Amino acid sequence: MASSVAGIVCLILLLCSAIPSLATVYTVGDSTGWAMSVDYSTWTSGKTFVVGDTLAFNYGSGHTVDEVSASDYSTCTVGNAITSDSSGSTTIPLKAAGKRYFICGVMGHCGSGMKLAVTVSAAPTTTPSGTPPSSAGTTTSRPTPTTVTTPSSSVPASSSSVTLSPFVVVLISFCVALFNFVKGT
Repeated sequence: MASSVAGIVCLILLLCSAIPSLATVYTVGDSTGWAMSVDYSTWTSGKTFVVGDTLAFNYGSGHTVDEVSASDYSTCTVGNAITSDSSGSTTIPLKAAGKRYFICGVMGHCGSGMKLAVTVSAAPTTTPSGTPPSSAGTTTSRPTPTTVTTPSSSVPASSSSVTLSPFVVVLISFCVALFNFVKGT
């Protein structure tokens, strides 16, 4: 009996913690990655980026991922990066709402299309069950992002994945340990 109760408690905890921790990892450029042959304006169309999501840039040597100002993005100015990485695998967590601008810092690459602008929306808020919304008669939906990028070429189908918070892994481990403890007593 005790092991059944422990199992049910663990399942409820797992479900309650997994739902709010969902986030999307967007692989920039999909299978092509961060390259000069991708139309990032087309790639971002239809995607909604929210706080908590992540951009994953995959690229070969000879490229960088530089986060830049709107001005440097528009003019493809290199050398003034807010952050820069050339590891070949750059992960950018989207922690705040607002515009984010990325270019390849190698001379000429931004002008050839290696630039990405995303608008990050605030994470949607949830209303507790049984509580009416604060504004009667209004509904809230996830806003469509505005993006600004250049060149045009064909882009493979979109790839994104859903990840769970590391907290969920810890919770699962706790539940397994609790289940084994209860089972052993």
